Amino acid sequence: MEPLAATIRPKNLDEFVGQADLVGEGRPLRVAIEEKHLFSFLLWGPPGVGKTTLARIYAKSLNAEYHELSAVSAGKDDIRTIVENEGTLFGPKILFLDEIHRFNKAQQDFLLPYVETGKLTLIGATTENPSFEVIPALLSRTRVFVLKELSDPEMKEILARTGVALEGAAEEWIIRIANGDARQALAMLENTKKLYTDVTVENLEKAVQDRRLRFDKKGDEHYNTVSAFIKSMRASQPDAALYYLARMIAGGEDPKFIARRMVIFASEDIGMEDPQALPLANAVFRAVETIGYPEAGINLSHGAVYLSLAQKSKAAYNAYTKALAAAETHGNLPIPPKIRNAPTKLMKDQGYGKGYERYTKEDLLPEELKGEKFWEPGS
Repeated sequence: MEPLAATIRPKNLDEFVGQADLVGEGRPLRVAIEEKHLFSFLLWGPPGVGKTTLARIYAKSLNAEYHELSAVSAGKDDIRTIVENEGTLFGPKILFLDEIHRFNKAQQDFLLPYVETGKLTLIGATTENPSFEVIPALLSRTRVFVLKELSDPEMKEILARTGVALEGAAEEWIIRIANGDARQALAMLENTKKLYTDVTVENLEKAVQDRRLRFDKKGDEHYNTVSAFIKSMRASQPDAALYYLARMIAGGEDPKFIARRMVIFASEDIGMEDPQALPLANAVFRAVETIGYPEAGINLSHGAVYLSLAQKSKAAYNAYTKALAAAETHGNLPIPPKIRNAPTKLMKDQGYGKGYERYTKEDLLPEELKGEKFWEPGS
């Protein structure tokens, strides 16, 4: 028996709920579907907001040979098989690649020529910023459509389509816990309905229990664990940091998300006290990006211990925030002429670069900020 989310999945745009900026009248994705424009694109947005459904509606409108893969489990051989398979339809071959951010650089490089030559039309789905997760060559050959979390009224409309009677409090509970994720809302409703006759708040809580915290990566537990991990490294407690790291890994957290937080931590909390922290954190990120789970857990552990044991200083971070505040407060203050670039004779005649000394001790801040100190060692 198909899951509830599958049985009520929209088959066309008229049935689709949400993403009015993309599929409303005259909006780009609706136009592409209605006028059968063939091109590769990425769908970037949170879970359960319609990425897979939109890909299927698009492929159906083009009478395409449609394939779905998940980057979590798929590899080069799966892509090669799709390309080499003659198929039974005369339409284009469309590959929907879910969680494309899980493909490493080598896998994305392998996919690139098929997209370039048109052997495959790619629809990638990702919950992560494509600018960070998709190689530039592939990104430049795709359009990016940004999807939003579903609003409460949109969630109510989707729940109403199930035909399940819901008391107001139960409906509100589901919407609050699902946090804009229709798939999660439908799963909670379906699981509760299987166990109990009535879908009430009490029955929902008993059916879902603490499992919602494990699979809802946008929930409080997700952010609590990340926060505990960062604070443990900040307190120089490698044991605590490793424990919270292990919880994130066991819960299926994206390793690049963890590594990215470590790169930020290396500059924000360690800074100049240990200049090697940032190169090491970057090396961890690169290793994680290349290797993936399960071995990437070793790289993350290595980085977590190093960052935990490193001496801490927020001086560089504090200096940046002070300088940023000054820039925002004072706007574009005139730059002293002697340190302006002077590539032309006219600029030189205006005094640009005049009197510049390479190792001057003169204060080079704009006139209004002379004497201001942003960098304070030990702060």
